[in-house]
Amino acid sequence: MDKYDMIKEIGRGAFGCVFQARDNESGEVVAIKRLNRKLESWEECLNLTEVKSLQKMNHSNIVKIKEIIQENSFLYFVFEYMECNLRELMRIRTKTKPFSENEIRNWCFQVFNGLAHMHARGYFHRDLKPDNLLVSGNIIKIADFGLAREINTSPPCSEYVGTRWYRAPEILLADPIYGPAVDMWAMGAVMAELFTQDPLFAGVNQQHQMYRICSVMGTPTEADWAYGIELASDINYQFPQHSGVSLSMLMPSASDDAVSLIRSLCSWDPCKRPTALEALQHPFFRSWCYVPPSLRFKTAGVGMNSSARSKRSLKHEYLSRFSGTLTNSCSIACAP
Repeated sequence: MDKYDMIKEIGRGAFGCVFQARDNESGEVVAIKRLNRKLESWEECLNLTEVKSLQKMNHSNIVKIKEIIQENSFLYFVFEYMECNLRELMRIRTKTKPFSENEIRNWCFQVFNGLAHMHARGYFHRDLKPDNLLVSGNIIKIADFGLAREINTSPPCSEYVGTRWYRAPEILLADPIYGPAVDMWAMGAVMAELFTQDPLFAGVNQQHQMYRICSVMGTPTEADWAYGIELASDINYQFPQHSGVSLSMLMPSASDDAVSLIRSLCSWDPCKRPTALEALQHPFFRSWCYVPPSLRFKTAGVGMNSSARSKRSLKHEYLSRFSGTLTNSCSIACAP
């Protein structure tokens, strides 16, 4: 760590803190994350999911890790430096002017590309939120893989992950098996927030979080999410009764295509949410990016129905549906 000169602390969380620093040899400004947890061996460091996932990621919309250093039992991650996170940019823009739909389309297109790569590499993030999306100029990158998990991992999955406002309903209902669809729910909430400048589901606790989701999306029915109703019954939970509201009214500046994509991302049933690759094929991006006809979004038949979900291995479903292929994800590009 002697080669780096710490400039200032720029972030702090439950798992570590982040510093702006300068490489004394090259003069390059970098971001250094120090984990709070002490690790006694290098092997223990290499076995961390955050380390394993970062080593497998090489994508223009995923923050690049330059170096991993263990010193005095602390682990340091050296990353490329980005100007700010999306939350900070949203605060700045609230004081000046809201994001245009083209700007939102640009941010979301890049994040979905990064997610398609991540899921294809066998990982899902579990903590997507504006704070973990880093921005420099017109480029946005996914960061902070501290809660990342391998898709092909034995259940149960932890029910206390991610920031509450972006937590998918299956996690709130303590589903022991969930997967990359939780990232898609989070992106639906983030996308809506970019239009409104306010969180879509701002719950103050777990119970209020579900209340907020029901008040916006409407109480789920058997047709919406039969498996979720089973989950609720298992823990003696009763959904708050709401008819929901019109997303178009909540986001008057959003186009019909934007509202359609947000609604599908925030489907109660995770099996009905589009994958990252399918989201890139949605009409919201079609006027802006060239998508080969064979890859274009189909509104019918996305995922399997909820009753089938309870009869099949979720693990197999997430592996087959959400992993996708790198070849396909790379074939979607912005039109010149």
